[in-house]
Amino acid sequence: MDEKAAQAPTGAPGSVPAIVVMGVAGCGKSAVGIALAAALGVTFIEGDRLHPPENVARMASGEPLTDKLREGWLDAIGEGIAASAEQGQGVVAACSALKRSYRERLSGFCSEIVFLYLEIDPATARRRVGSRKGHFMPASLVDSQFAILEPPDADERALTLDATRSVGELVAAAVRKIRGS
Repeated sequence: MDEKAAQAPTGAPGSVPAIVVMGVAGCGKSAVGIALAAALGVTFIEGDRLHPPENVARMASGEPLTDKLREGWLDAIGEGIAASAEQGQGVVAACSALKRSYRERLSGFCSEIVFLYLEIDPATARRRVGSRKGHFMPASLVDSQFAILEPPDADERALTLDATRSVGELVAAAVRKIRGS
């Protein structure tokens, strides 16, 4: 899995767009998102914290979410991104954004979103999720995420990185691409 840019982020040199760190469970969205937000000096939004309790209960019991169940969650993340953008602040959000329609929904709140897709293989994702402590998402749901995953297409504002790399390497690569250096 190589570093691939679909449509390179644009903007003034040094400007920080809204960034959504995306991918299946276990790819490192939160760890990379937190570190990336710190490196850029911007706000971090943890998408998992915005799930309604009903969604968390469903996932904890091994039930995958439907598109309909994800709508309010995606809107909550989109509203958080839009609020930061309206205040002229950069923002990084962690959100699976597995389907193009989900990414389009998020982009409806802020057209300047850049998606950072952390690409990972199913076995590594299952292993990582299975070793997590205290998270509602069981490893049994990883395959359902891969089943609906639509990696970003070349016409989307997205950067694809190999999620098996270290958090530091991923953040450094993302910062280079985002800042255009």
